[in-house]
Amino acid sequence: MERHNAAVKAIASEVERFHQLQRPFRIYHGSTNSTRQSQHGPDNTISTADLTHVLDINTTTRTALVEPNVPMDALAQATAAHHLVPLVVMEFPGITVGGGFSGTSGESSSFRHGFFDATVNWIEFILPNGEITRASKTDRTDLFWGAASAFGTLGVVTMLEVQLRPAKPFIELRYYSTSSMDEAMHVFRAVTNDPSTEYLDGIVYARDHVVVCAGKLVDVPRTAPVRLTRPWDEWYYLRAQNRSHQSSGPALNQAAVDYIPLADYLFRYDRGAFWVGRYAYSYFFVPFIYLTRVLLDWFMHTRVMYHALHESGHAKRYIIQDVAVPYAGTSEFVNWLDNKENFGAYPIWLCPLRHGPGMMERSVSAAEKSTESEFEKKPNATTDDYYLMNFGLWAPSRHPSDRSAFLTQNRRLERKVLDLQGKKWLYAHAYYTEDEFWSIYDKKQYDALREKYHASYLPDLYQKVRVDLSPQQGSQNWVDWAKSVIWEIRPVSGLYGVYKALRGGEYFIRKSKTA
Repeated sequence: MERHNAAVKAIASEVERFHQLQRPFRIYHGSTNSTRQSQHGPDNTISTADLTHVLDINTTTRTALVEPNVPMDALAQATAAHHLVPLVVMEFPGITVGGGFSGTSGESSSFRHGFFDATVNWIEFILPNGEITRASKTDRTDLFWGAASAFGTLGVVTMLEVQLRPAKPFIELRYYSTSSMDEAMHVFRAVTNDPSTEYLDGIVYARDHVVVCAGKLVDVPRTAPVRLTRPWDEWYYLRAQNRSHQSSGPALNQAAVDYIPLADYLFRYDRGAFWVGRYAYSYFFVPFIYLTRVLLDWFMHTRVMYHALHESGHAKRYIIQDVAVPYAGTSEFVNWLDNKENFGAYPIWLCPLRHGPGMMERSVSAAEKSTESEFEKKPNATTDDYYLMNFGLWAPSRHPSDRSAFLTQNRRLERKVLDLQGKKWLYAHAYYTEDEFWSIYDKKQYDALREKYHASYLPDLYQKVRVDLSPQQGSQNWVDWAKSVIWEIRPVSGLYGVYKALRGGEYFIRKSKTA
């Protein structure tokens, strides 16, 4: 802890200097799993890149004390040594504990435990005036829940206490094949009501083919274990698709079953970034077959893919959104997404989520935010009112070279989600106007929180996540024009992204250490 305390004191001193100058700063974590472009520079950045340690694991209280830049794979490995696992483990190994807390993260255990921030007991936090403090669900609760949804715009998280639970070596995973979203929702509700279900998500392969994947921890596999993380293993979404065809139907006794090592299951979507990696094969004119997936496996892990995505600029050509709608609207939403002008791409990820405070929506009262969340008050509630269905929508835009049409497509998606009384997560770009944004999120409460904790001089949430909707100016000279034309030639920009990923750099996760 001596090393940690010294590092935090040094960061706090830098924050205090920015505060004295009233100069806004951004936080550099040493990595990112956001799709937004970096806006860091030498004169506007506080670095927490060295806060990468698991500080303590307490087997009695089942908690881990961790610094914010510990990635999920390092945390899972450290807790596994004590036969424990975090309640919620984000699906990409490079997502950090701090990023999961500040960036609205959920995964297949979130139907039981809520978002990752709900599994954090307390945080150590540097206020924007340089003061080091703590906030929890019982002390400074407004700061705790505000920081859990403010994407670094309230200050700097420097340590977190994360809840753990007993682990077992394997996941027994059942694949239920359904022929419609209505049928899939019936299965989601049924397996949620089964207390033995501990992990739950799904994949929409087509409007008439939805697979529900429900798992539980077990000590001993009944069949040969299925691996998912080696170069020669099948990508998980392909495995799930194949196994769904071996399921005889949606009934709970008709599922195909796999036994998967726990770590393989937790990071099952890392290879291929769910299925987004398959688009790279098409972009580079490479056949998407088993042999090429084995040979190019190194490039298809999310740490490398995020780096290449940023450097190539292709985040501006893809629909990359996570949105959630109430259970009652799921079928309508799938039908709407099936329209090619709206989205028209498959697969789509499904992940049921328990409600909780955060993100400062107008629909959540200040009183709720200052107390424990609904899923903590009523852990056994199964009514639809306590759930949202997350839709992971990741595919090339139908209008990659037409910026206006691209913006329109994203804005149409945001409007549909609002019409269904849903919400979107802000790790990706937000295409709202400022007035639209603050009609969804409670600016009055947010500004009051920023004023209370000395954060008013920092960039606000909208400034951090927004997309510039103004028309782009034309090139100033023929050299700029020529560069832009060359960049558009397929696959020039993609090759540049691969080149930068091979070299390494800013977007790579630093290796975590256990103290």
